[in-house]
Amino acid sequence: MTAPRILVVDDEAPMVELIREYLAAEGMDVAVAGDGPAAVDAVRDRRPDVVILDVMLPGLDGFEVLRRVRTFSDAYVIMLTARAEEIDRIIGLSVGADDYLVKPFSPRELVARVKALLRRPRADRGQATGRLELGELVIDQPTRIVTVRGSPVGLTVIEFDLLLTLAQDPGVVFSRQRLLDRAWGMDYVGDEHVVDVHLGNLRRKLGDDATRPTFIETVRGAGYRFRPRGAGR
Repeated sequence: MTAPRILVVDDEAPMVELIREYLAAEGMDVAVAGDGPAAVDAVRDRRPDVVILDVMLPGLDGFEVLRRVRTFSDAYVIMLTARAEEIDRIIGLSVGADDYLVKPFSPRELVARVKALLRRPRADRGQATGRLELGELVIDQPTRIVTVRGSPVGLTVIEFDLLLTLAQDPGVVFSRQRLLDRAWGMDYVGDEHVVDVHLGNLRRKLGDDATRPTFIETVRGAGYRFRPRGAGR
């Protein structure tokens, strides 16, 4: 099997070397970049499976790197931030990160999260068959294209998987943990509230109003569900 390709983006050499050692010990092919522009080029050239991306970078910060990367790559991205402020996590997830870790963190936990992302069934998703037509919303599984009222909606990998999970079982309430298990994998070890941020982004892209939802409802104290009738208030 081909070794998973990992790109570590951080300008702190000791941190990079520590992460590299732990990932290499797991048989992963690790490349590094030390600034924002180099990170964008490395993602384009090396096509990594997972990018470990620090927020504070010279040249371009991690958020801007991620915005640019998301225009041409669906690599999994774990954001690293030295601050615990919620706004940093929300911004990172809103521009397309799949997960985040706050420094200082355990290298073993980082490795666990990388391995969990790598176990997500990319091939199975690509081989999915079927087309869901739910009123104004159409989900084409083989192409992973979503349209609302005939207009395409650009979703991240996680957003598409969350939408498909909910839409395949209209009316069924999914807890955050169940959505994590389905979209991230059962060995995900992070904060379950990442679901809230990703669903918020998904609703915004679908033009859905959380207070008067057309597609995705919040079931207070229980989780989320796709409205049984799909579109139409």
